[in-house]
Amino acid sequence: MTPWLHIVGIGEDGVDALRPVARATIDAAEICYGGARHLAMLPTTFTGERRRWRTPLRDTFDEIKALTGRQVIVLATGDPMNFGIGATLIWELSDSIGPDAHSIIPAPGAFSLAAARMGWSLPETACLSIHGRPLSALALHLFPGARLLILSENETSPEKISALLLDKGFGSSNVTVLSHLDGAGESVRTRSARDNVEDPDTGTARLNIVAVDCTADSGARYFSRSGGLPDDAFEHDGQMTKQIVRAATLAALTPFPGAHLWDIGAGCGSVGIEWMRAGGQTTAVERAPKRRAMIARNAEALGVPNLEIVAGEANASLPQLKSPDAIFIGGGLTGGALLANCHAALRPGGRLVANAVTIEGEALLTKAFEDWGGALNRIAISTVNPVGRLHGWRAAMTVTQYAMTKP
Repeated sequence: MTPWLHIVGIGEDGVDALRPVARATIDAAEICYGGARHLAMLPTTFTGERRRWRTPLRDTFDEIKALTGRQVIVLATGDPMNFGIGATLIWELSDSIGPDAHSIIPAPGAFSLAAARMGWSLPETACLSIHGRPLSALALHLFPGARLLILSENETSPEKISALLLDKGFGSSNVTVLSHLDGAGESVRTRSARDNVEDPDTGTARLNIVAVDCTADSGARYFSRSGGLPDDAFEHDGQMTKQIVRAATLAALTPFPGAHLWDIGAGCGSVGIEWMRAGGQTTAVERAPKRRAMIARNAEALGVPNLEIVAGEANASLPQLKSPDAIFIGGGLTGGALLANCHAALRPGGRLVANAVTIEGEALLTKAFEDWGGALNRIAISTVNPVGRLHGWRAAMTVTQYAMTKP
């Protein structure tokens, strides 16, 4: 099939800088979609119909779908598949058009251009976006020496990013605002995050990308993305999977990027949050309203604000949830139905891990081990505590942990 939908990346330098194949695709198009800025870049010789994006955007996708077979182009900024409209459009139309029905012609994207101006290696730089995404997600990427390239929402983004850096103890970080790259109005300005907050720059262009060279101030607190954060990294009411047990639990769950976890009886959300910090997705099921609010605050503070929180009893909630790659049961293990329902919901190859501290809970896990195999372990931890003027070992409650991979 000859491609009929073409997504063409264009930069600040306009159509004259496009490759011949991109220019020829534009010249041959019957209909061109884009924002006002992009449509204004079309050459005067363009004879096709110009159409702006509609609101909501989905209406435009439906409109494009109805044009199957006609020569349609979509103008996008830079690389359309890197936080661009191209990735969204192809995903939305994937049910109705195959890979042979479209072509994508990228131009140098904002990340490539910004990395070139900064002299940074892209593979060693975190490429992020806060365009339509939570600012708090940046917290996940803050550590000394980190380099971040961040697509902005608008002209206020550099100040908001700087305020987050200052709040997290990275106020000395250099923040470079790069605007209109490769255009006549290109601008590159560097100030510290602290200066941006104390004396905001009112001349920032709406279209910009922010480069952050992270420097930790004295007393800054940042966390590893491997399992086992300190307990005081979380707001909690005492009912939580403690650090050492949590590290063992995450190791048993074996998180991987994109994998979906059910965190059942989530408490303060510590296991689900650490799963997301390792690159996965989490649905936390918690019946207590105060704990659900606590989970949300913890997720926001630790850079994973997109964690999904479901209210209600676990057994009643499970049928409504997206199928999981792994399940952790940290609370609510009072009957065999929950274990059986979780086992049934788990996809083949998925992991189920459950912890118990009561004799009754241990009996349920022992029965699961007999029925499904897997591994059954006891985790016994003692910590040093003051005994008068001296110190001694104090044992915590023993945790029985069951872990299995569904055949």
